[in-house]
Amino acid sequence: MSVLPLSRWPWLRRWFGDRSERAAVRFLRRLGYRIHSRNFRCPAGELDIIALDRRCLVFVEVRSTGQSDPERPMLSIDAEKQRRMSAAAVRFLQSRQLVDVPSRFDVLIVCWPAGQREPRIDHFPNAFEAVGKFQMGY
Repeated sequence: MSVLPLSRWPWLRRWFGDRSERAAVRFLRRLGYRIHSRNFRCPAGELDIIALDRRCLVFVEVRSTGQSDPERPMLSIDAEKQRRMSAAAVRFLQSRQLVDVPSRFDVLIVCWPAGQREPRIDHFPNAFEAVGKFQMGY
């Protein structure tokens, strides 16, 4: 079975991403996280999932792949992506007057190898610190 090139099929890419985010939400709920919101967008960027882990607000980046190796999707979260996520997180915290709430960035890699009905999910809690002038410590 061949894998379709997702970049040439934007609707398929969106469907695959939505499917992966739904799997990520289920995974986080099983861990006891409470989902606050999904797909928060602002001029600074986008946050896939915002969840509460006990008293810590967690900004979750979801990356998905049709392969079984999580390395390539993880490497795609480069310094620029981290900067945009940091800026979006600060906007979210400021807009809801939550700047004093502890927060962190997690990454979930959702792997859907061919022939599998359920994905393998690799969770990287506290995957990176806020970067740039948007550091959480002000």
